[in-house]
Amino acid sequence: MMRHVFKPALKSASLIAIGLALAACGPAKTTIDPDAIAMEERAIEARAFLDDAESQIAAKSHIAAQAYWDQATNITPETSAAAAQQGAEFTKLVVSLANASKDFDVSELPPAEARKLQILRSGITLPAPSREGAAEELADITTKLDATYSTGKFMFQGREIDLLEASRIIQESRDPEELKAVWEGWHSIAAPMAPDYTRMVEIANEGARELGYPSLDQMWLSNYDMPPAQMEAEVQRLWSQVEPLYKELHCYTRGRLNSYYGEAVQPAAGPIRADLLGNMWAQQWSGVYDILQTDTPGPSYDLSERLNEKGYTPLQMVQTAEAFFTSLGLQALPQTFWERSMITKPEGREVVCHASAWDLDDFEDVRIKMCTQVNAEDFQTVHHELGHNYYQLAYRNQDHLYKNGAHDGFHEAIGDFVALSITPEYLEQIGLITAEEKPGADADTALLLNTALDKIAFLPFALSVDSWRWDVLSGETAPENYNQSWTDIRLKNQGIIPPGPRPADAFDPGAKYHIPGNTPYLRYFLSFIMQFQFHKAACEQAGWEGPLHRCSIYGNKEVGRRFEEMMEAGMSQPWPDTLEKFTGTREMDGSAIIEYFDPLMVYLKEENAGQSCGW
Repeated sequence: MMRHVFKPALKSASLIAIGLALAACGPAKTTIDPDAIAMEERAIEARAFLDDAESQIAAKSHIAAQAYWDQATNITPETSAAAAQQGAEFTKLVVSLANASKDFDVSELPPAEARKLQILRSGITLPAPSREGAAEELADITTKLDATYSTGKFMFQGREIDLLEASRIIQESRDPEELKAVWEGWHSIAAPMAPDYTRMVEIANEGARELGYPSLDQMWLSNYDMPPAQMEAEVQRLWSQVEPLYKELHCYTRGRLNSYYGEAVQPAAGPIRADLLGNMWAQQWSGVYDILQTDTPGPSYDLSERLNEKGYTPLQMVQTAEAFFTSLGLQALPQTFWERSMITKPEGREVVCHASAWDLDDFEDVRIKMCTQVNAEDFQTVHHELGHNYYQLAYRNQDHLYKNGAHDGFHEAIGDFVALSITPEYLEQIGLITAEEKPGADADTALLLNTALDKIAFLPFALSVDSWRWDVLSGETAPENYNQSWTDIRLKNQGIIPPGPRPADAFDPGAKYHIPGNTPYLRYFLSFIMQFQFHKAACEQAGWEGPLHRCSIYGNKEVGRRFEEMMEAGMSQPWPDTLEKFTGTREMDGSAIIEYFDPLMVYLKEENAGQSCGW
């Protein structure tokens, strides 16, 4: 293993200056404190080490990012091999630097150097051990898992379909047998992943232990400026704030599904069948809004229909999202964004359709990758993805190790916070609806239900993904129990179950991109809490006096200025400092969600009166 040791041959100018200053300002016989000199020497060594590490990581990350982009936008054996090679080389470099950083005791260093060393040690999503061949094996496995998911297809009614078509059927079909077949078909593509996933966990845990962590889950949880156990407690505190609202939504939803499908398909008591909720993973339920809609008046327009009536193209949807950010005073996206992004699915190529935002040069080569459809869901998604890009542009002048969100939940919250301003007021401002079509206050319950089916339904799903994964990474869940644990955790948190018995070789977690794609999921749970917190703070800054769910910050440049100032800090300071800068508080808080959905909570409780809620 290559080690990086920095031992200055000569005492630096700063140390000489310290010695002269101490000698000049004390009595004649004052001696220089050798401990202070030693600490300053170590700080200088640490700074030199970090400067070199950041330079190496930046150079290699640009090469690796391009290889991953090429593979994600054109999946072939050649691009997959190139991505695996670059991934292995990048992992080896970062692991070697993280191991070398253990020569420094962070408790003896100034805050800036100590922070960077902590980021370097804990910021590797999948660390490979330094033994020969481990990084290559890990990279091959992760590339294979990603490709297996992204190219997954299964037979349905005599023809082969992929996730895009399967998701459309799950959202649009109301035939329970068809829904069951499609749900089970997509989940079958994940079964072959299980052995590779098990091996990947073994290797990554070995790498985490080499870096000084008991297991990979503890390494992931070390990225929140607090001890892992404290962060786990924080997550449970936040969930306890919003869980009562979810339980009312679950009870209401189950009742409506029971009325629609009957007792044989969806019983009036107990958990909900996962395939009936309009989403392949039952993570958001707005796809079955037609079944769940309130008895109160709703909007007279359907946003998906309106976008198509107005002739919107995928490109125009992205341009509209950019216009929201520029209305806040932020810069236009670079021309290269439009030249290099993948906005729609190319013909004749296998690609990773899962929407994502990219920063390929850590400065201004930002891009999105989407198979964009003209509908309300993707209209929201483009705002979310551009939020990542604007965050990347905002912190581009930070040192390399600080070029990230204050914590990963910040990065996910930024775009969704902006998307909360996609209100009827905003749609009128950009000409998608007329003033006469703008729904009045009597439509608020319907509007809030539609939003809650995405935002509130998602929270326990987000909690479940990493709850399952933490148990897997810690060894608490053995490989033979992977699938049962997934089912049990989702039942506990979400109150949902599969549509039928699962095969012995099922690996249902692998049917969700972020498991084979190895993307930590706690960030999404935190972001769904924080986006409402950001929204409330921004609406207060804008002087908004109406209901929180009607507020739009579109066009408010003062809010935009404060928003950009928050983003510019990147990861350069503890996240409570960054949060306080924009919201005035140092604690993540779910109370803004409760305030936002308060009128809906009243309605749900009325509708659920006399029902046996829970599961």
